[in-house]
Amino acid sequence: MKCYFDHVATNPLHPDVLEAMMPYFKEEYGNPLSLYELGGKARDAVEKAREATAKLIKAKPSTIVFTSSGAESNNFALRGLALARQANGKHIMVSKVEHHSILNSARFLEKSGFVVTYLPVDKYGIVGPEVVKSSITKETTVISIIHASSEIGTIEPLKEIVTIAKEHNILFHTDAVATTGNIPIDVNELNIDALSMSAHQFYGPKGAGALYIREGVRIVPLIYGGIQENGRRAGTENVPAIVGMGKAAEIAIRDMEKRMNHTQRLRDKVIDAFTKIPHIYLTGHPEKRLHNHASFVVEFIEGEAMLLLLAMKGIYTASGSACSSKALKSSPILLSIGTPTALAQGSIVFSLGEGNSDEEIDYLLEEFPKVVVKLREMSPFAKGWEK
Repeated sequence: MKCYFDHVATNPLHPDVLEAMMPYFKEEYGNPLSLYELGGKARDAVEKAREATAKLIKAKPSTIVFTSSGAESNNFALRGLALARQANGKHIMVSKVEHHSILNSARFLEKSGFVVTYLPVDKYGIVGPEVVKSSITKETTVISIIHASSEIGTIEPLKEIVTIAKEHNILFHTDAVATTGNIPIDVNELNIDALSMSAHQFYGPKGAGALYIREGVRIVPLIYGGIQENGRRAGTENVPAIVGMGKAAEIAIRDMEKRMNHTQRLRDKVIDAFTKIPHIYLTGHPEKRLHNHASFVVEFIEGEAMLLLLAMKGIYTASGSACSSKALKSSPILLSIGTPTALAQGSIVFSLGEGNSDEEIDYLLEEFPKVVVKLREMSPFAKGWEK
């Protein structure tokens, strides 16, 4: 049996998305900027996808800028907003549980003369609104806090934090790569200024992302060149990928509730079973978490060893984020929530999708405890762990 439990890394392309994309690889290959019919058809397809992507987050189509990925959107947002408002101040704030694309953008800005505050989190990975409020200075112009962590699953209290930001005339961006298309999002209700998303996180193609930018918000482009995307993101549009993102957005709107109910039921089975195993601890918030996400730290053994043995049994999952699983060091996110360094080495993350079945979960529940026992028997740190 082959079981894929790494949907925060990527999702399989939905068959209807592939079907929608295919004409734009072959017959409808025009450049959207071309004035003749072939270009017009490509342009119309891009705008239809923009409408669908905007509808997914309750936004206006004119506020959507297509990018190549969530990472590009994050770079574009943090750097672009900070540079556009630097005359008002050069202090920005990000949390310690952000994706590398935000943290590394923040470090770039530090080297460019900005002051960055890295906001601490509690044991569940939550950024406290009071922490944000106490960290604001007269120079603060941008705050960026992730909507939900793909590593520990915690969903942040954005609405309360945005209210504080607005009281001080501070722009607010969120990395919503893990949540867009997976849980309901209304950018107007949240009152945010910018939001990053990625198509492959909701069964669309890789190589397609978008940045929502509220009307009237100024931003400095990340890529200079032509007039594409209203001058905000130069480069010939990746029409097939954009079409795929739009189709995936349409399907996500239609199927979101069904997907959420299905994966949450399976997730709860995993959490209930694995937290009963001695010396295994749930990471992230037990309730305010992604509906398809179950993450743990396992005492006395390493995450990489668990991944390898599980893969031999046809079970594919992750240890930490997809971007850092090759690094033999403790996850910064786990350390930020107070996980001891040695324990953080035993990270394991199961993220579920619409294609997962009860039979697959039963197979996981049967095989994972065996892997844990086997590795503990081999571990020099686990002597007497049964006691």
